[in-house]
Parts: sequence; C-alpha cells; structure tokens
Amino acid sequence: MEFKDPVVIDPTGRDIHGEAARIRERGPVAPVELPHGVPAWAVSNPALLRRLLADPRVSKDARQHWPRWAEGRVSPDWPLFTWVAVQNMFTAYGADHKRLRNLVAKAFTARRTAALRPRVEAVTDALLDRVAKAGEGGQVVDLREEFCYPLPIQVIGELLGLPEEQGPELRAVVDGVFHTSADAAEVADTYARFYAAMRQLVETKRALPGDDLTSALIATHDDDGAHLSEQELLDTLVLMVSAGHETTVNLLDNAVHALLTHPGQLALVRAGQASWDDVIEETLRAEAPVASLPLRYAVTDLDLAELGGPEGAVIRTGEAILAAYAAAGRDPGHHGEDADVFDVTRADKDHLAFGYGAHHCLGAPLGRLEARVALPALFARFPGLALAVAPGELEPVDSFISHGHRSLPVRLG
Repeated sequence: MEFKDPVVIDPTGRDIHGEAARIRERGPVAPVELPHGVPAWAVSNPALLRRLLADPRVSKDARQHWPRWAEGRVSPDWPLFTWVAVQNMFTAYGADHKRLRNLVAKAFTARRTAALRPRVEAVTDALLDRVAKAGEGGQVVDLREEFCYPLPIQVIGELLGLPEEQGPELRAVVDGVFHTSADAAEVADTYARFYAAMRQLVETKRALPGDDLTSALIATHDDDGAHLSEQELLDTLVLMVSAGHETTVNLLDNAVHALLTHPGQLALVRAGQASWDDVIEETLRAEAPVASLPLRYAVTDLDLAELGGPEGAVIRTGEAILAAYAAAGRDPGHHGEDADVFDVTRADKDHLAFGYGAHHCLGAPLGRLEARVALPALFARFPGLALAVAPGELEPVDSFISHGHRSLPVRLG
C-alpha cells in the first residue's frame, strides 16, 4: 500500500464519529497521521481488525518492532510517548507479554470480580447519596464528576491498595496521559508526576503490605526479580491505574448520555423489553469508551488479503497500526445502514471495545460489573433524570483515545 493523503487525526478528539467515518471511507485500512506527523495505518473493518489483533505477527513492543522508536525518532514530548514507553503487558510481546499478563490475571478472575459486587454496590449507594445532596433544590449536578468518575477510581484504588490521599493527584496525571493534544511541558510533567506517585505507592506498600494487588506484585518482584523488574512493576501499576478506570468512566458517561438523549430506548429498558446488559453492550458498540488505541507494529510484511482484507494491501515490516475501535463499532458493512443508531434491541451488538486476542482487556468483566450495578441504581434512584443542557452543548474530552464528555450536567427531577 502506498501511504499518501492520510487522514490527519485531530488530537483534541472534537469529532470522534465524523473522523471515524472519514477513516472508513478510505477503506478497511486507511493511512492516518498522528500528532507530530507520525504515520500509521488505521484498521476500521471489524473482521480484519479482529484477525490482526489476534495475529502473532502483530506486536505492541516498540523497542523490538518499531524502527521509528529504535532509531530515536520519537521524542519524550510526543503526546503518546507514555503509551509507547511503558514496559508492561500493554506493550509486551510474545513470552514477555504472557509472563506479565499472568501476574496480573490473578486479580481479575471471574470469582474475584464477582466477589467485588457487594463493594461496588456499597460505593454506588454512597455516591448516589452524594449526587442527591448535590442536586437538592433543582441544582445542576455534573454526573461525570460526581458519579461516573469516582466509582471506578475508588474500586480500582481499593484493588491496588491506593492510599485515599493519592486519589486527586492520580486523577490529574491519568487525565494527562489521555490528553492527546498536550504540549511538551505537560507531557513531561505528567510522565514525571505519574512515576513519582507510583514510586510513592510502592514505597508505602513495601513498608506496610496489605491484601491488595500492589502488595502482591511487590512480593513477586522482591521474591524473584527475574519475574518482574522494578520498571515493569512501576509500569504495571501505571497501566492498572490508567486503563483500570478510564474506560469505565466513559462507559457510564456514554450510557447515561445515550439513554437521556434516546428516551424511547430508556422506556424499553424500564418496560422490560431490553436489559441493562443490552444498554451496556450497545453503548460499547456505538460509543466505544476508547475510540482509537495506539499502537501496534507489523513484525513482518502482512498481506492483508490473506486475512480477508483488500487485495494488494500490505502493511510493511515495522509500520505502525492504530486500532480504530470507534470506527469499527459503527461499520455499516457489519452492522447495517443504521450502524450509527443507538438501538438497545439490535440483535447484533458485536464490538471490539475491550480489544481482542492476547491483549483483550483483563478488566472487562469488572467494567461490565460496575456498569451493571451503577446504571440501574442511578435510574431507579432518579427516575426524572434529565440533561441540564442541550446535547449539542456538551464538550468531548480532549483526546482522540478517550471517548467521553468533559462534563455531564443533569437535573435529578
């Protein structure tokens, strides 16, 4: 394939779905330009993307398989630097990935996730009390700030054993990681603050270990450093904190927004003609919490025709690949001409919002659990819930990766 006339990705994410449509118009695989002029291939066809995500010839390890990184042509002020620089299961390949994933997988077994339900319910109830108090007298409440955000960060914080006082700082730095239009100074500041916070967490847990994932990871490192280096320990915590809640924040935010702007769909749920699982899966399809995820790299030349892609299309060794989840979720070839329509009764809600293959999100069951608890509780507590502004007045988060709203102002009714 010839890389020319790329779709220039807007780093501010002002029009996620419009940009996704432009990517799809270029075909199943489209040339895109990331911030700082970095080229990549955006894959938006669901079937082809699924095959690529599961193909061992596709890597996430820039050190091994992205010449631009190996040659030092990616500077630390690149807004996506942290996404590539970390050394954890997110960027690992092959045996390294299996080793790192197995260490974390113990925290996300089906049994352990199910055991978290009472705690998720308790946190949800406490947050709804806070929302009720904030909305007294018809006051406008920012539901993202007061409900969608604190629920998953509190749950992942408890899993990791995060001291409560670290919460505000971690929120600030995670927001910075997803801020894909950040300037050089902000990128450097975010990187430094994030690692300072993780080192502080490790220091605290080494002194006072507890029954939490951080303490377990530290024990793995300290007992046998060959299984988990100090850098991998820190980077694994970075991944858990950032990925462990941002997707769920956006899932809750987008689901509430979709139901409030599609009252007929909410009525179907209340009438028992659709389930809350239907709401969750349709939100993941139509409003993917992660719009596009950087980056993967071709380990060898990939003839896409062999994977069901277009004839003559080849991604060359070392070229970067962007997983275009938002574009794939609304692909009309897979979901029909009404793919842009939010429809909880849709028979096929298939999506790739949590990834696929070896890198499928370990936290997906927890994210779904939090949504299954939070959404029905919210709408049962506040049956008159309504947006406090016109839908067009809502602003997206400043990111082409994270897909949600900066705020979600509502009245409780």
